[in-house]
This record gives sequence, C-alpha cells and structure tokens, in this order.
Amino acid sequence: MKSNLVIHGPSHLVRLLSISAGLLLLFAPAVSAQRTLSASHALSPAVQAQPPYNVSLFTEGVPGGYSAPDSITFNSSAIYIGWGNNGEPGGGNAIPSTIIKYDFHGNILEQTAILGHNDGLKVNPQTGDVWALQNEDGNANLQILDPQTLAIKKFYYIGTGPHGGGYDDIVFLNGNVYFSCSNPLHNPNNEPAIVQFTASGNGFTLTPILMGNASAIDIATGQQVTLNLQDPDSMTYNFGGDIVLDSQADGELVMVRNPGTGNQSVYRVLLTDNGNSTTIDDTIFPTASRGFMLVADTGGDAVYEITAPYLQPGSAYSASDTQGFVGRLEVETGVLTPIMTGMVSGHGMAFIPPQ
Repeated sequence: MKSNLVIHGPSHLVRLLSISAGLLLLFAPAVSAQRTLSASHALSPAVQAQPPYNVSLFTEGVPGGYSAPDSITFNSSAIYIGWGNNGEPGGGNAIPSTIIKYDFHGNILEQTAILGHNDGLKVNPQTGDVWALQNEDGNANLQILDPQTLAIKKFYYIGTGPHGGGYDDIVFLNGNVYFSCSNPLHNPNNEPAIVQFTASGNGFTLTPILMGNASAIDIATGQQVTLNLQDPDSMTYNFGGDIVLDSQADGELVMVRNPGTGNQSVYRVLLTDNGNSTTIDDTIFPTASRGFMLVADTGGDAVYEITAPYLQPGSAYSASDTQGFVGRLEVETGVLTPIMTGMVSGHGMAFIPPQ
C-alpha cells in the first residue's frame, strides 16, 4: 500500500553542470548519421533464434568509444540506447555514460555523454523529453534530455534513498512517474521498492508506492505471500495498466495494479527456465503484431534485433542476464521458453512498432 512518507529534494539547473558537461563531451566523438557496425563484425555464431524468430545485429560498441549497452527506448522518429561504458553503478569511478540516438536502421543521429552510470532511459509521453536515470547503486541523478539534440534540459540530484541504494528504472503511467528503488541494503527489506516522483519547480518529492515487504498474491498458486524484494530493477507496464517490476536477483516479477490508489493490489510470479529458477533483467509486451524487438547484450557489447512473422500483442518477452537468452514468458506460471540464445548477458529490451 501507499505510504505517507515523502522524501523531498532540490534540483540543480543545467548551468551548474556546464563545465562538467563540456568536459564530458570530450568522451563523445562527433558523428554524422552512419551505420555503426564494423565491417569485420558479423553476428556471433553463438547467437541464434528459434524459428519462426530471426535475429540480426542492430548495433555494437566501439572500442575506446562506448560499450556495455543497457536501456533502450524510442519515440516515433528515433531509438535511444544508453551505453554504461562499464562505469561503476554508484558513479564512483566517474566514468560517463553515452546516450546515442539512432534511426530505425541503426544509423547514429546524435550522441552525448552524461554524468553517472545510466541504467534507466524512457521517453516522457507527455513532453517528448528523454529521461535518463543514473547510478542505480547510490547517489542517483536524473537528467532530462532534449529528444532532438540530447542537450540537458534539467538535472536533479536524487541521491541515495532510505533503502540504502539508488534508483534504477522509470515508468510513465496515467500521468504519473515512478522509479524503482534499486540495491537495497536491508534484509528483510522494509523500505520502498517503488516510489512516485513528483517535480515541483526546481525540487521534487518521492512518495513510496510499494514497500519491499508488501503482501502479494502469488499468481501461480493464488496464495498470499510476503515479499522481500532484494533487487528491484527494471520496470515497465502491461496491457492492463499494471506496473511490472523485475526483482532481478530474486528471480521474480511483481505486478502492481492501481498503483498509489486506495485499491492498489500486488501480485508476483516466480521465474523458471526448463524447471529451474532463473533471473531476468527486462520484460516487454509487444503492442502490435508487426514490428521488432531489441535486446541489449551488455556483456557482449551488442544490441540485437528480433523479428517474427507475427507477434501476439500483449504477450511477454524477457531477457535473462544470467542465462543469456530472450524467452517468451507465460505470466500465469512464470515459465520462460527461450526464443533467442547465445548472448553473454541480456539486459534492456524494447518493442519497436511499425513506423
């Protein structure tokens, strides 16, 4: 249930970061629209798709330029990918991340370097701005970028939450903004796992929506359980308008119906592959029968494109960080059936509908 605890914080205007941002641009080489695949890099023989799915290489890292792709988002004219560059997830080693804007064929349109280790990247459907959330382990910051130029429009220092970690992912739903509270330092976790972010002028509030020890209904058994979320991570929403949270190391998905309201309810499903518990990083729900899926292989420095003759709208697909596959997820049971294998470490996903 929603808590009355509210966290307040200031924001810092972009001009305060102008010097740092200028220095960061040294890490981002100038580019024109170009295909980023090197002539020598073909699809790894290890990466295979099960019929009727097909897989191809969408883009890849550049040695000395950018590496370790993760979050993927899009709008009607471009795809945005966050490259973490193997930075420390608390931002401690000061390695900047790279946000790259692509066309739908993998050609680079724009890129920029930003402070911190990027892990959350979403397009705000109301303003069109690109929201980038950094430092999931602590000292988090939010940078709001212009979707055309990737220039920083607003910077918020979010900090470290009462759960002891940072903030990982973003969901825009029904006019509200939600963050997942990652890297909790409490076991059992009785601190927030999802908060609502509300901007007010140059400040903001964070209001807990889901606690780490909330009561939930297990989808597979119908029994009531008490959560102990030790790794809240990626978030999205399904066709029913429920927030879908991946508690990564716990090997479970948590669904929050009517978030932040008096009739909020919580559900969870444990994840399995071939009868064994498994973990995932991200889940998507295709919104059309045509289009393509993108998945980031963080350890393999590549982003793959998956197609099929027909995709069932509302079906679920998840990327496994530990098993290196993309699987079709049966939400009612938590069973994952791999449809693409051979990645080093699957992370961020996005479904790109026909444009």
